[in-house]
This record gives sequence, structure tokens and C-alpha cells, in this order.
Amino acid sequence: MERLKEQPLGFHHNPNMSKKAPTEDEKFLFVDKDFLNSPMAQADWSARKLVWIPSEKHGFEAASVKEEHGDEVLVELADSTKKLTVNKDDIQKMNPPKFSKVEDMAELTCLNEASVLHNIRERYFSGLIYTYSGLFCVVVNPYKMLPIYSEKIIEMYKGKKRHEVPPHIYSIADNAYRNMMQGRMPCLLMGPPD
Repeated sequence: MERLKEQPLGFHHNPNMSKKAPTEDEKFLFVDKDFLNSPMAQADWSARKLVWIPSEKHGFEAASVKEEHGDEVLVELADSTKKLTVNKDDIQKMNPPKFSKVEDMAELTCLNEASVLHNIRERYFSGLIYTYSGLFCVVVNPYKMLPIYSEKIIEMYKGKKRHEVPPHIYSIADNAYRNMMQGRMPCLLMGPPD
């Protein structure tokens, strides 16, 4: 439990993962934060002055600020050495590495469109399809079955508060059930399918 306290807000660490390879279901629930919490990753992010800039192809791209001249900013794309001049108003701040794959986007220090989309994308490509956004749970359809709907996982979420376990529909259902049993009527809002 000591290791859990060392993690930044919004991150759940399964203590068993550091001792052995994660089980099939753990890979789709827990984030391995060892690299992202490293001082080297933080120093690299700070030195490069990384920001988000609009991109027709990707929505937003990471870029490094090189020079500022009034409303114009010279940036270098993080994935290449290509330099662009963009309007200062089009730049969105990027979160430090320790917030990569954060479980609740309300905890992002830079809460903007680019950071929200990046966080959901990073979590999705890591197999983490559930992400909280304040009171809401955002789910991205993986278009395949994941091993995170077993009796073992149901038991893991029973009686737990939302912040005690990684984001999952079971947490939403369990909290709604407990509220209903205490006489408070829950309200569930489901968005349209993809």
C-alpha cells in the first residue's frame, strides 16, 4: 500500500505488477508509471518547452517552442525537425509526463482539448479503454473482447469507492447500486454508440 501513496493523483498502481509480469486483465486496467515518473522524463519535457499545435492530419501535434515574436511563435515539431510559425492563440499547453494516461482528466494541470484527446488516445493505445472526466466515465470501444469483465474483476470493484480502483463500468454500476440502496436515486447518462 505504501507504493500507492507515492503515485500522483489519478493513478492506480497494482503492487503485484512490479514483482511479476502483469496478468492479462491487469494490462487493461493498471498503468505502469515507472518511466513517466522518472526525473529524466520530467527534465526532458521541461527543457523542450513542449506544447500542442493544431494539425490537419492528427488534430494536434506536439511541438517545441523555439522563439516568440509578438503573436507569432516559431515551433519545431517533436516528431521531426520541421519548423512552423503558428499564432500564439492556437497553441495549447502540454501536461508534464507524470500526467500521461491519467485516470481522471479533471486532474490534468492543463485541461484543454489537445490534452484531453491525447490522454484518451494514449490510454486507448495502451489498452485502457475507460477514463474518468470528472463525474463522467468516457469509454472508447476497442472493437474486441477484453479480459476485464470476469467475476474476479467484479469482485475487485465491489464496495470500492471510485478513487480506490481504476476506471471501469463496474465502478459506476457499484456506486449507483450503493447509492440506490441508501435511498439516493442514481442518474446514469449513456451516450450514443459509436
